[in-house]
Amino acid sequence: MSLRERVEALAAATRTSFDDADRALFAEFRGALTRGEVRAAERAPSGEWRVNAWVKRGILLGFRMGSLTDMSADATLRFFDKDTFPVRATTLADRVRIVPGGSSIRDGSYVAPGVVCMPPMYVNVGAYVDEGTMIDSHALVGSCAQIGRRVHLSAAAQVGGVLEPVGAMPVIVEDDVLVGGGCGIYEGTIVRERVVLAAGTILTGSTPVYDVVRGQVYRRPPTGVLEIPAGAVVVPGARALPEGKGAGWGLSLYAPVIVKYRDERTDAATALEESLR
Repeated sequence: MSLRERVEALAAATRTSFDDADRALFAEFRGALTRGEVRAAERAPSGEWRVNAWVKRGILLGFRMGSLTDMSADATLRFFDKDTFPVRATTLADRVRIVPGGSSIRDGSYVAPGVVCMPPMYVNVGAYVDEGTMIDSHALVGSCAQIGRRVHLSAAAQVGGVLEPVGAMPVIVEDDVLVGGGCGIYEGTIVRERVVLAAGTILTGSTPVYDVVRGQVYRRPPTGVLEIPAGAVVVPGARALPEGKGAGWGLSLYAPVIVKYRDERTDAATALEESLR
């Protein structure tokens, strides 16, 4: 049977105890995740993203299977986690730059050659981080998040994890996106290629995005996810409450606003310094 068939069969089992063969299967699955051979979501040639629910089920199986164990570095730096999800064993041959200072990459996540990790940052299980991306200080790549090539996750950027439900789309950030400092991307939002998110922009499935260039409002459809169109430049904004006490009090709600689409001037302003890499 294929890896998928074996993982799905074990995940569907109702038992609560697992033997060495079961653990060996999970280790094989976790290794495939770490090498990028299987992914929680994949982009079809049409540009549509599809969830691999069986991969999420496999990750959840690891939590069910694992036992709490001591993973402490020494007596003064203590860690306790499931033995099925150790810290990823990264070597110089991986060509991932991990600057000293408290960063952590969980095993079962793919981090491509050329990725730069500035301390402290964290990459969770099931995440996929492609070549040339920079993960800046205090940035999070959540469980199953899919990050494209040459993305810049600026300081304190939060890319939320979407592990459950297994059919839910994880957060997707496509190639050449700049995520500004303190931004948050949650609830399976898809940020298309070359988008610029200004510092402090928050994207969630329940927050509409107002496009003043094209005169459109983007919302998450009932059975889909919020999508930010390619090349959009998004800034934090606000919209006035139209009626009731809120209007009388002059209150407004947070609203991300697309103020322009990326051009040569924007590219120059957001270019990453190659010397930093």
